[in-house]
Amino acid sequence: MRVLITNDDGVFAEGIRVLAECAREVFEDVAVVAPDVERSAISQAISLHEPLRVEELEPNRWAVSGTPVDSVFIALGHLLADARPDLVLSGINHGPNVGFDVYYSGTVGAAREALVHGIPAVALSLSARDTASLEALRPAIIEVLGLIRELGVPPGTLLNVNFPEPRPAEWPDAHWAGVAGLRGLRVTDLGRRYYGNEVVHREDPRGRSYYWIGGAFPRLEERAGTDCDVVRLGYVSVTPIGLDATRRDVFFALAPFHQDG
Repeated sequence: MRVLITNDDGVFAEGIRVLAECAREVFEDVAVVAPDVERSAISQAISLHEPLRVEELEPNRWAVSGTPVDSVFIALGHLLADARPDLVLSGINHGPNVGFDVYYSGTVGAAREALVHGIPAVALSLSARDTASLEALRPAIIEVLGLIRELGVPPGTLLNVNFPEPRPAEWPDAHWAGVAGLRGLRVTDLGRRYYGNEVVHREDPRGRSYYWIGGAFPRLEERAGTDCDVVRLGYVSVTPIGLDATRRDVFFALAPFHQDG
């Protein structure tokens, strides 16, 4: 089984290193094609007006001077064109991708691009900014990848996986997949994670204005069974996401829009 790994934190990020090492415990053939630098919060952007450069860092590991989606395109159209991957893994992101994050995230964007090309995909994220817990999570990461290998990904679906930071002091009896402080795994709905609309306006030393999009710490809507809720409670969250965003439930309400010429 051939697996393509990418991310949005860059090819040298800790998360992609751990994911690649864990993937090699589960799959026979693993290739890494990822941005040369961090490209977070870039969603499904693609570079149409600039050339891309590719550097082979070592066998089966390349850096691309573009976005996560560029990396998927380069892999499918050139680097791995003769042996199309069976699965695309994107991550492990440094920070959560829950709720509305899936619309901004380059990690999820790369997985979604793979799905557009008909390849099953999984986005994986760590719900902590400190990547130190990645080492402790290795058995759980391998367990999740093993489940994906065994059960597969449903057609037309990408799986959005979020790992919580293990908290053995808070959950002393929890020990899922050999990880102390990890309570288990749950299939979830997308939650709601709102960002503030703060825009900071300042002047540089030459008196020219610049703006910094910031915002307060994201606000979570508390609703049981969502990825936001489950990760907060110490579980690994697996959320199935599709490409079709059509609201068929409002077709009747929009009936007056039907017009003949």
